[in-house]
Amino acid sequence: MHYFVTGATGFIGKRLVKKLLQRKDAVVHFLIRRESEGKVEALREWWGADAAHAVPVFGDLTQKNLAVSAQEAQRLQGEVRHFYHLAAVYDLEADAESQLQVNVEGTRNVLAFAQAIGAGHFHHVSSIAAAGLYEGVFREDMFEEAENVDHPYFLTKHESEKIVRTEAKLPWTVYRPAMVVGDSRSGEMDKVDGPYYFFKLIQRMRQLLPPWMPSIGLEGGRINIVPVDYVVDALAHISHQEAIEGRCFHLVDPHGYRVGDVLDIFSRAAHAPRIGLFVNAALLGFIPRSVKKSLLAIAPVRRIRRAVMKDLGLPEDILEFVNYPTRFDDRETRALLKGTGIACPDLKDYAWRLWDYWERHLDPELHIDRTLRGTVAGKVVLVTGGSSGIGLAAAHKFAEAGATTIICGRDQDKLDEACRAAEARGHQFVAYPADLSDMADCDRLVQLLLEQHGGVDFLVNNAGRSIRRAIEASYERFHDFERTMQLNYFGALRITLGLLPSMAARRSGHVVNISSIGVLTNAPRFSAYVASKAALDAWTRCAASEYQDQGVTFTTINMPLVRTPMIAPTRIYNNVPTLSPEEAADLVVQACVEKPVRIATRLGVFGEVLHALLPRVAQVGMNTTFRMFPDSAAATGGKEAGKAQLSPEAIALQQMLRGIHF
Repeated sequence: MHYFVTGATGFIGKRLVKKLLQRKDAVVHFLIRRESEGKVEALREWWGADAAHAVPVFGDLTQKNLAVSAQEAQRLQGEVRHFYHLAAVYDLEADAESQLQVNVEGTRNVLAFAQAIGAGHFHHVSSIAAAGLYEGVFREDMFEEAENVDHPYFLTKHESEKIVRTEAKLPWTVYRPAMVVGDSRSGEMDKVDGPYYFFKLIQRMRQLLPPWMPSIGLEGGRINIVPVDYVVDALAHISHQEAIEGRCFHLVDPHGYRVGDVLDIFSRAAHAPRIGLFVNAALLGFIPRSVKKSLLAIAPVRRIRRAVMKDLGLPEDILEFVNYPTRFDDRETRALLKGTGIACPDLKDYAWRLWDYWERHLDPELHIDRTLRGTVAGKVVLVTGGSSGIGLAAAHKFAEAGATTIICGRDQDKLDEACRAAEARGHQFVAYPADLSDMADCDRLVQLLLEQHGGVDFLVNNAGRSIRRAIEASYERFHDFERTMQLNYFGALRITLGLLPSMAARRSGHVVNISSIGVLTNAPRFSAYVASKAALDAWTRCAASEYQDQGVTFTTINMPLVRTPMIAPTRIYNNVPTLSPEEAADLVVQACVEKPVRIATRLGVFGEVLHALLPRVAQVGMNTTFRMFPDSAAATGGKEAGKAQLSPEAIALQQMLRGIHF
């Protein structure tokens, strides 16, 4: 038996051809563009068919007669018993013109060709989208009753089915699959579509929240999902039955789930927090459509909406279908499948396979170069305070990744030593001495960077000064606040302001500001240090907002304690967990590769939330630790002798917080 299939290279079509070729003496002719001729052998191999049974027909469904040669059309005359039309645009994000050209005009061209070659039966694979946004149950014998087909995808699927129903002069049958997902047995899928759009959101929730924490979700309307294997098996079986002429069959899940239930099922499959509270999305319906359109006509509203949807990985139109109102009756389909063993499986039974396949093969993150070399190779990176500690550890990583790595510091000897260490490891630094607490020296460094390197691509403001001293011991030491602010805030700001114009001109650049966990927790004894870092944090937030549309991005790292020379004078830190410089440098690398707005530890975030929600409780807690741990001898003007002594309470607290980085 001879078959003809359009869309044979698509997700459903490819599997349908394989199914048809399993029938005795089957020959499948499949439409393919001439420029895709190189794919033919790979398709035959996947189908397990030779050239005699899988025959390409070169053409284009957007052209009259499908642009098939007269000789080829003559060869097919009277040969094709079943003609399957699957080629279409199945994408909510596709533009209206391409959907109209392929779905509507393409169907008209395909139908005319099928009639011209004398095909025996025309099988049109439509979609439940042909029903539009019908309120209620849409039966298989309904078509004209479709409502709200304004969206290009709904409109073109409805119009293409109408062409078959009104213009066909040969026996025809229509099939309306629901939202098609991957194979229920393997999870295999070829693209991100439908419920897959929400997978990235679910993945982020899993990363941020423990799995036992219930979350809030939208209840939404009913969404109908079917696996591709069910669609193919049902289509292949029904299309060979008698008395199907002029009928329509719904290839749907007879039960269906609400949007919230679907998200909950996939959250469970992903081991993410389950949805414990559902909010009826219909509550949003009280806003008149005219008001919504008016709001979206405002440019800032559109930009914010677009940015949020992009960040969540969702197409902008998808929110229009959260309250999807249509349910689908499939009794005719189930009647023909009765006794065959072909039935739509329950989503709960195969959701984990879909999730597993997506996370292994389709997650967009898999296709992004997340290596430091892919980010900074050939770029210019400036690390201030790069002659020791975090700065030096980060500089080594940048240089090893192929970046032109510039370090600066006040001590020429330390810079020379750092350069020698780099050479010993097989790479090199460019070192410039500079005192960033001196504004004139900052300007000199900026001018040098612009002249010698044309600016920088990545700026890591790491140079800083820390002072651990209680306010009551600082009444006569106002200069502590001045010198801390001079370097930590004004110095970093002067360098950044000097380099920002060149970044903005290139519409490319990233600034990493090393801040402190103390800014989030309001750490006692660090008022001078925390205030200077808080000033830099606040300025960074303002700058990020201003440069958001200019290609320049900012990351603030609220760094926990790190074992560097900065904290060495305070020996009490020997008793609390700290990061190594190399571990801290990994956070700097993360900031450059992923470019998040902020990097912070869970303890820091907890402290910030506690101060926001229960400020008095947070103050009492911090005051307790303030009184529990003494000032260092240096802070009190004395000399530290031996190991700092901790009270029994302090030792107990230290044991409780073991492994939690400050």
